[in-house]
Amino acid sequence: MKLVFIAGARPNFMKVAALIEACKKHNEAAAGEKISYTLVHTGQHYDTEMSKVFFDELGLPKPDYNLGVGGKDAEEQREEIIAKLIPIFTELKPDIVVVVGDVTSTLAGAIAAKKLGIPIAHIEAGLRSFNDKMPEEYNRRETDKISDYLFVTERAADENLRKEGVKGKPFFVGNVMIDTLRRFLPVAEQTPLPAGLSPKHYAVVTLHRAENVDSVVLGSAVKIIRRLGSDVPVIFPIHPRTRARIVAEWGTDIFEQLSPSVQSIPPLGYIEFLALQKNAKVVLTDSAGVQEETTALGVPCLTLRTETERPVTETHGTNKVVGMDQAIIESCLTQIFAGEWKKGTMPELWDGHAAERIIKILAP
Repeated sequence: MKLVFIAGARPNFMKVAALIEACKKHNEAAAGEKISYTLVHTGQHYDTEMSKVFFDELGLPKPDYNLGVGGKDAEEQREEIIAKLIPIFTELKPDIVVVVGDVTSTLAGAIAAKKLGIPIAHIEAGLRSFNDKMPEEYNRRETDKISDYLFVTERAADENLRKEGVKGKPFFVGNVMIDTLRRFLPVAEQTPLPAGLSPKHYAVVTLHRAENVDSVVLGSAVKIIRRLGSDVPVIFPIHPRTRARIVAEWGTDIFEQLSPSVQSIPPLGYIEFLALQKNAKVVLTDSAGVQEETTALGVPCLTLRTETERPVTETHGTNKVVGMDQAIIESCLTQIFAGEWKKGTMPELWDGHAAERIIKILAP
């Protein structure tokens, strides 16, 4: 059984790490068909902060191929990835190409496989924000349309696929992101926090989506962060695109000028950021993965968007979608600081074994 894993952006690496670990366990058990796998890094995230550190921390093998497509817009990246993958797939002749998530590399990998008639497995299929302005929404839908194996993380995603009448077969297996979180949580628990932070006495903010960063909404986000900093220390690992926009709009010292308690830092590695989330009083984010991680960790999360493609994080978890409405955010923070926030429960099958279920289906 030959699998090819496609990864290109930071969230992909955590998911692929769980799948590769499951392949190793499968082969060590000496039961069933052996699996050989090839890892392709498209290079969509190409700098050390956004890529290499994750490979090092997660114990991922050096990619067998690095396509080096970083630094281009999404359409150029997609076409270049497809063009570079087709000869690789032709040479390798994989049984299945596995794509994860909803980034440019996800759709490009699926299209390249489809052109050659290779079966496609999509991890995190069926998730929908129903916001067609999001490039990720387009990537999800188009990938699901052409995939053969559709692995879903929550019941709502399964229902979305059924309503859309996709041809591939859905499998409810749980969340591979949580597999990796559970695997590395003991290490994170031993990881020291940045200087000056005490457990449950600080907030974490992440912000990277185009609708928040590349628009006038960024001003509202800065006001929210400044207001939050008047209550607790705030740690803000800044995505490169967010930093670039802030520098272009206000200058490099914007947070020092507005609130000394807001500490902006470069992006963190996986384990450092996991430790930061676990010990936070509250997390404000526009990241889908952070919504899932805070739910698994039982940490209050406010999502700075108008929708979520992970509804289980609201219905079962600790997340609430608040947009940029400062009155709603203020009300939520009052509840959180008073200890009155919902506790949440672990969603179904978020038990650390999702990748093992996937591998058993792909290589029984």
